[in-house]
Amino acid sequence: MRPVTTPRLESTALPSDLADAIAGAAPRLGRLGTRVLFYPVAASTNDVAAAIAVEGAVVVADEQTAGRGRRGHTWFSPPGSGLYVSVVLQPGRARPDADRATAVLTLAAGVGIAEGIAASTGLRVDLKWPNDLFAGGRKLGGILAEADLPFVTLGYGINVSAVFPPSDIAARVTSLETELGRPIDRGLVLAETLAGLSRRYDDLLEGRVDAILDAWRSLAPGAIGAPVSWAGPAGEQRGVTAGIDDRGALLVNAGGRIDRIVAGELKWL
Repeated sequence: MRPVTTPRLESTALPSDLADAIAGAAPRLGRLGTRVLFYPVAASTNDVAAAIAVEGAVVVADEQTAGRGRRGHTWFSPPGSGLYVSVVLQPGRARPDADRATAVLTLAAGVGIAEGIAASTGLRVDLKWPNDLFAGGRKLGGILAEADLPFVTLGYGINVSAVFPPSDIAARVTSLETELGRPIDRGLVLAETLAGLSRRYDDLLEGRVDAILDAWRSLAPGAIGAPVSWAGPAGEQRGVTAGIDDRGALLVNAGGRIDRIVAGELKWL
């Protein structure tokens, strides 16, 4: 049986709705929640969590002034409208294949967070390789993993309330309240996404990677048959998605040739 750790809440800083929800989910948080910190404003929750460097530490902010996504993209993080969360993990402890566990960490997180959103709101969330959460064809959230081994700081952002994002992204983003047409309990979403992430992190550490990848495939309709482009050695390449392999790399059929994409700027056409 896995150890159960009751989160040590920073009661002077963590809002009561979030604190109550996390405390209620404590038996399901497993290795997560060894320390929970809340900041009304943070430049980046990933930066705060990385400085803690303790497995299971959780950082939550009401607003980020320098939130970021993959490849330096800005993550719009206005006050009180979303969940901005970072968790310190140590996938290198996985057995028997620590390298594989580290490679699929972002996909495992996507599955756990999508499952947590479904549990807390009833909303079906689609995953888009490698780190995006979609609902109704628009972006609902994203995940960013940054390594400073032996630790990996895994951050995620979820748009909870309807907001007015910058005009250049307004047509491409959505929120839980927009999709469901009703108010959402932010504390419940936080607790359930942490519980889902904990469950899939346990799978990762205990070698159940195939189960994670199967769950990811079931939540990612665009992983097969979607047109994409990416930067290759000879310039821009185009192809059609053909699934993921056993280490979470995206497979693309480029004119009969299967290319394996593990990083870089991928565009969905």
